[in-house]
Amino acid sequence: MAPRGETRERVLRTAGELFQRQGYHGTGLNQVLAESGAPKGSLYFHFPDGKEQLASESVALSGRTVGEDLAGAVLAAADGREGLAALGDHFARSLLESDFSKGCPVATVALETAAESETIRAACDGAYADWQRGIAAALRGWGVPDERTDPLAALVLSSLQGAIMLARVQRDVSVIHEVTRQLGDLL
Repeated sequence: MAPRGETRERVLRTAGELFQRQGYHGTGLNQVLAESGAPKGSLYFHFPDGKEQLASESVALSGRTVGEDLAGAVLAAADGREGLAALGDHFARSLLESDFSKGCPVATVALETAAESETIRAACDGAYADWQRGIAAALRGWGVPDERTDPLAALVLSSLQGAIMLARVQRDVSVIHEVTRQLGDLL
């Protein structure tokens, strides 16, 4: 039998994967339990507020995980153009590895629930805010003047999110690479 923390973590990660692939409304709690291998009683033990709590915590976890991956990619880059390409490469790779079944782990849930759940909206907002702060810090490190970093970070993030959606719908990641090239020209 898995320790409590391991079961909770496994349920969160499984839910995050399912929400990313199927969306909030397309994912049932029974499916989360079945795919995580967690006992039925564990769901409400770990998430007494139900699916909404599970979704907000799994989005926060997915957001942190992606944020760490993005930070690693950016830190390894020699300059802004290479760093932006690395951000795009991360998302393009994820789409290709999932055969376009998994988009952004935050956007999929945010698009469905932001208007109906303050708890989930706040979790999505927190993930995006962390990513945007990380992008702004990277921009500063690449020599972008302070007064441009926040607006440019918002442009980078929103452009990437749009490119991910287009790539997923078109089943072609070239739009992500084109967007990061264009953004690189802005630096």
